[in-house]
Amino acid sequence: MAESEFNATGVRIERWLRSLTRAGQVRISNGRLALLTSYGTEIDSAPLGAVEAHKPLFAARDRALAILNGNRYSLTLGAPDRFLKAVETARRPRA
Repeated sequence: MAESEFNATGVRIERWLRSLTRAGQVRISNGRLALLTSYGTEIDSAPLGAVEAHKPLFAARDRALAILNGNRYSLTLGAPDRFLKAVETARRPRA
């Protein structure tokens, strides 16, 4: 198994106003972003080229938004800037 480029645990993952997990996991590896439950079950995943991720304008500092396969997820991370930077870095083509 390839080493992941970004891995965050203890992430609250919400879809609209519904909480999907309070202790989930966000993983970037092999050019894919995966959202997982605390048990390791996949909530959603998509290639990084099809993922939109940004910091919301009017939300708490520890939040990030990710759009995967047309679904909008709100992620409560300890360091959302690291997540956003990891998405941008993993998207860049390697020379």
